[in-house]
Amino acid sequence: MTRSLLSISELGVAGVGRILDLADHMAEVNRRPNPKVPALRGKTVCNLFFEDSTRTRLSFETAAKRLSADTMTFAVSQSSLNKGESLRDTIETIGAMGVDAFVIRHGSSGAPWQLGQWTTASVVNAGDGWHAHPTQALLDMYTVRVALNRREGFDGLRVAIVGDVKHSRVARSTSAAFRLLGADVTLVAPRTLLPPVHDEHSTSDLDDVLDDVDVVYLLRLQRERMSEALVPTLREYTNRFGLTPARAARLGKHVLVMHPGPMNRGVEIAVDPAELPGNVITQQVTNGISVRMAVLFDLLGSGSESSLAGGADG
Repeated sequence: MTRSLLSISELGVAGVGRILDLADHMAEVNRRPNPKVPALRGKTVCNLFFEDSTRTRLSFETAAKRLSADTMTFAVSQSSLNKGESLRDTIETIGAMGVDAFVIRHGSSGAPWQLGQWTTASVVNAGDGWHAHPTQALLDMYTVRVALNRREGFDGLRVAIVGDVKHSRVARSTSAAFRLLGADVTLVAPRTLLPPVHDEHSTSDLDDVLDDVDVVYLLRLQRERMSEALVPTLREYTNRFGLTPARAARLGKHVLVMHPGPMNRGVEIAVDPAELPGNVITQQVTNGISVRMAVLFDLLGSGSESSLAGGADG
């Protein structure tokens, strides 16, 4: 049976734990002088990115290559989609070339599920509309687990997710993953940037929660997804919801500061992250490769970790 990764909820606690444990092995591979293993030799991974991406696209490409998989990168702007070919025909054409997994990012919520109806290959959701971004959530969980040495779960961990929650697939997946592992999550945003349906763990007062958190997770304003002005001015937004120097000074040294990128300096973060003791933003990027290697291996590997022991030939 073909397996896919479409959402955190489909993984469940056991699935998240399995991926994070696998990521430990992949992190060890990535520390080697030659960070490459033959685990997915003979497999082909196709990246389908219908939205702009730097971190996620390059991270998946690197992950596949370090597992010795062959990769295809689909350039939407140079494809037959511009000649009127349907997405279904495009997927079926690429699949006929012998693809084992599609990694898809699309502006429409639900697109990865639809793709799964048109292919027998595994499908990995690399972000669909406002809906979900499960591998970002997994790399976030792995980053926290390593930084705080919380291998047994996140019970008692207090997390504030701050910013444009309404338009953020990262907020949805990452908050779900934190809660799945036992953390207490508070959403912090202007009322206009909270989802229409949100739980009681939300507030529009960042200063009220800042002294009582272990993780501050900052989100950018996704202006490309906004059809109306939802904040008065960027200056006012930063004053109320940005990590300013004054707020940064209040953070305990143990508090992790996270951001999924891309970062809008001077808006949601008005300090140099490198100067913050708990900054793990670059570690998130590094860990993204290990976690996405773990995801691809979990979906396409033989099930044996013995293929991770040696280096790739040649």
